[in-house]
Amino acid sequence: MKVRLYVVYVIFLCVVTTIYAQDEQVIKTLVPDSTKVDNKYKEDQVYLGVTYNILLNRPADVKQNNLSRGVQLGVIKDMPLNKRRNIALGVGLGYAYNAYFNNLQFLERDGGTWYRVVPDSVNYSRNRIDAHLLEMPIELRWRSSTASSYRFWRIYAGLKLGYLLAGNYKFVGDKREKFTASDMSRFQAGLHLSVGYNTWNFYAYYGLRRLFDSNAVMETGESIDMHALKVGIIFYAL
Repeated sequence: MKVRLYVVYVIFLCVVTTIYAQDEQVIKTLVPDSTKVDNKYKEDQVYLGVTYNILLNRPADVKQNNLSRGVQLGVIKDMPLNKRRNIALGVGLGYAYNAYFNNLQFLERDGGTWYRVVPDSVNYSRNRIDAHLLEMPIELRWRSSTASSYRFWRIYAGLKLGYLLAGNYKFVGDKREKFTASDMSRFQAGLHLSVGYNTWNFYAYYGLRRLFDSNAVMETGESIDMHALKVGIIFYAL
């Protein structure tokens, strides 16, 4: 009985050793040698970010409520500018969605839009501005990366251009109202900055252009000259 068990044990070891050797050979064939250095490497060509959105220069008595948020994703062409490849120019294309919760009510009247602060007598649960944008980030990039290091510091800063694909207002109270935001600025532009190490990166955006056309004014006659400030985090991948 012991001899039989010994024989079975030897056969088992031989089979496992053979399978391991074959698997190791397959792995070596499929997985590139990690010791090889790619001297033509590029960094951070896909991005995904989430932000908290703040409305600056709000008209009197206009306040934000709930959680105004945004999400952005896209691809960037990384173009190194020096031999070390730690300085680069990035040009990309992406999509962004931004929601702004506030008490600035937008009403349709006489073929146009009428703006007012929601009266205290009106009960509502949600009043929101939605914006869907096609964006093009243009940025100068510095990083401490090397051809063999995937953990590094980065500072990316530049200009982000945006084109409004769709915008709408949504009011939820005693009744639901939703209509197209035809008076939102079609073209957007702002300065943006990403700073961080490895996975976690701080992100900030300041809108240079106003969110609404120049003819957008409150019922009091005050101009709606609001700009966007966004702060959050952004993730990068190859």
